[in-house]
Amino acid sequence: MKPRFETKKIYVGDVAIGGDAPISVQSMTFSKTKDIEETIQQINRLHFAGADIVRVAVLDEEDGEALKEIKERTSLPIIADIHFNYKLALIASKYVDGIRINPGNIGEKWKVREVVKACQERNLPIRIGVNGGSLEKEFENRYGASADGMVASADYNIKYLEDLGFTNIKVSLKASDVWRTVEAYRKLRSMNSYPFHLGVTEAGTKFHATIKSAIGIGSLLVDGIGDTIRVSITGELEEEIRVGRAIIKDSGRSKEGINIISCPTCGRLEADLVKAVDEVEKRIANIKKPLNISVMGCVVNAIGEAKHADVAIAFGKGKGLIMVRGKVVANLPEDKLVDRFVEEIENFDELYRE
Repeated sequence: MKPRFETKKIYVGDVAIGGDAPISVQSMTFSKTKDIEETIQQINRLHFAGADIVRVAVLDEEDGEALKEIKERTSLPIIADIHFNYKLALIASKYVDGIRINPGNIGEKWKVREVVKACQERNLPIRIGVNGGSLEKEFENRYGASADGMVASADYNIKYLEDLGFTNIKVSLKASDVWRTVEAYRKLRSMNSYPFHLGVTEAGTKFHATIKSAIGIGSLLVDGIGDTIRVSITGELEEEIRVGRAIIKDSGRSKEGINIISCPTCGRLEADLVKAVDEVEKRIANIKKPLNISVMGCVVNAIGEAKHADVAIAFGKGKGLIMVRGKVVANLPEDKLVDRFVEEIENFDELYRE
């Protein structure tokens, strides 16, 4: 696995992005921000799901002013998402921890300059959010809806902000297809040292979005690219966080959380493995310790996998073994195995690693 690219460290509230900071996970509320109670409820849901940062849409002045109370009553850092109307960024900047703008639809550069001035005064970062579907006309006409057009737009706007003396920047280059997204991030990475916000935009429902994001975000993380991510799912807020955390972990960029190894369904199974794994996943969802656990359904692979797992179940016919670091600690009836398994996980001592 390649080392992470060295990037500038910035802060969204108290969350560091870039440098040696852990890769953070973001999501976005879908409420009308002016509906203060609903927006607060969604932010709190994201907080308990494990989000690091939340973004909210600001569509009008009422949305912008609502951010004052929302910020006072929630704990996650908030980024205001601004399109078309630069004045909304000026309102939101009084209350939030960061601003996201799409230079392609903000309009004249003097409007961007006003946003920069407001963020400079309050030490707020700006995310330059380039979207493959809404490039500035000059780049769309020259490059079409391509990765090169996205890179040219981002580079132009980065340099414009730099010319204004502003470097508190992070960048996103999102398209609705994986390849264009990945190509754009890879091309831009060597051109600057700003932290990157990764994501595949408009990715679709849970099934499609999970696959697109795992391929796109995962490929970039393995390349060492990426400092914060958002998995865009048409669906439940919490699922974005769950999938995002899994992508970071399974790409090797985080050691936090449990890695579950379980065999595929086949004719050799001697237990209801699907039910067992589902129950285990639910009961260990909030455990942060970095463990490899194995739930295997027959003797063919069970013992071999268990030797390499921190905690394992090796199912047999009507019974099974609980193993810790390859050593059998219990031989129990099938209906007792999951309870003991979860107990061993919860009580796993880091000294087993020595």
